Amino acid sequence: MAVRFVSVRGKKSIDIRRLSLRLNNSSSSHIGFFSTAAEQRSRGDDCRNDDGDDDRNHSVTHVRMLEMRAHKLEQQVQDLTERYKRALADSDNVRRRTQKFVEDAKLFGIQSFCRDLVEVADLLEQTTGDMEGVETVNLTQSLAQIQGRLQEVFTKHGLEKMSPVGSTYDPYDHEIVFHTAAEGVEPGTIAVVKQDGYKLHGRTIRHAHVGIAVKTQES
Repeated sequence: MAVRFVSVRGKKSIDIRRLSLRLNNSSSSHIGFFSTAAEQRSRGDDCRNDDGDDDRNHSVTHVRMLEMRAHKLEQQVQDLTERYKRALADSDNVRRRTQKFVEDAKLFGIQSFCRDLVEVADLLEQTTGDMEGVETVNLTQSLAQIQGRLQEVFTKHGLEKMSPVGSTYDPYDHEIVFHTAAEGVEPGTIAVVKQDGYKLHGRTIRHAHVGIAVKTQES
């Protein structure tokens, strides 16, 4: 027969079965509490790990975005630099062309005046030649002095009379008005100047009217 009640000295009897049940229930509750705490701790660790991974992924994504933005900005800077260089080169070319136009305007601004003036020189030269042999020596000398002085003025301002006799024909400087027999000059060269040509600072402002020597059957 199993013992159910235990008598304690000076106290009431204790039911052993009830005491055993209470102990079992208490142990189970403690075990369940520890198990729940462990599960919560494990879940907390998992959450912390997930949060750490998310932070690292976010940081990597942010860095990549910054790198892409920096690369795009570098390309924009290179493009703007190339545009600036081209604009600077174009501006320099325009400045040079404008400067050349101004210099040409300074040099050749009196071109029309020079054309008119050379006609006066032609008239003086023709008059001097027509008066040779006439008993007006003083007048002839005066006209010769005027002509010489006029040529000095021409030279001073860059106006130069051509001397093409004996040289080859140049369409930029000469205009053929007739052909003549080659006497004392090579065939194909300029034998006679009918009207003098002039250059202003190296630029032809009036073509010389010339006669070209040709080879005849007799020569």
